[in-house]
Amino acid sequence: MLFKTLPQAVSKILFAAAATTALVMSTGAHADDKAIKVGVISGPDAQIWSVVTKVAKREGLDVKVVEFNDYVQPNAALDAGDLDANSFQHKPYLDSQIKQRGYKIVSVGLTYISPLGIYSKKLKALNELPQGAKVALPNDPSNENRALLLLQAQGVIKLKAGAGTNGNNATPLDIESNPKKVKLVELDAAQLPRALGDVDAAAINTNYALAAGLQPSKDAIAREDVHSPYANLIAVRAQDKDKPWVKKLIAAYQSEDVRHFIDTQFKGAVVPSF
Repeated sequence: MLFKTLPQAVSKILFAAAATTALVMSTGAHADDKAIKVGVISGPDAQIWSVVTKVAKREGLDVKVVEFNDYVQPNAALDAGDLDANSFQHKPYLDSQIKQRGYKIVSVGLTYISPLGIYSKKLKALNELPQGAKVALPNDPSNENRALLLLQAQGVIKLKAGAGTNGNNATPLDIESNPKKVKLVELDAAQLPRALGDVDAAAINTNYALAAGLQPSKDAIAREDVHSPYANLIAVRAQDKDKPWVKKLIAAYQSEDVRHFIDTQFKGAVVPSF
């Protein structure tokens, strides 16, 4: 009886060992192929990432989009490890978050920009600004900084060295040169479209321009460059920046499929920065 049951016992042991090995192999494969969680903001970001996920899938990368409704949670979730990446912010905002909260988060690739534009009902070009012209700017620190940098890029003013960069928001007090003696009028960003009739020009965020019936690609007399510091980006934890999936994720976003979607869907209100 002993000789008959021994082979059966050995057989059971071998079967159990094989099953355990298969389970370990299966678990290991799943760990390698796990979905990459990317935090985005509901709206244009989420729309674009619906295309990115399809492109990434073709390249063997499974991407799961997690939508947020505020600008604070995506960085906190990424830093905590609840996300693998996020895509919703520009570098000045990321820099300020790192400075305030000590996040170990880095930018790994550019996505798009919603260019701040300068609009006018009186002028067809910014170089037509008369002496003493009134130019309205957003009164919040970040967007006022953007507007001042745009005016500097267009040659209207010159800021002091270092003003407006490296997380230091410029203000009108940082203007070093103002050849046309332009008078800057600071207003709430949402009020700027309604002020166009009262000033010579106004720097207006894309969302408020669109809400007022302005077409950024046609109506703006000056716009931020696509490689402005305010171009949005993909961020990951510093420890992950050189991992293979990061390169695949960037390539999926910066693909021709995504570029075509942005160009056709947003018609100049959102512009690829890659």
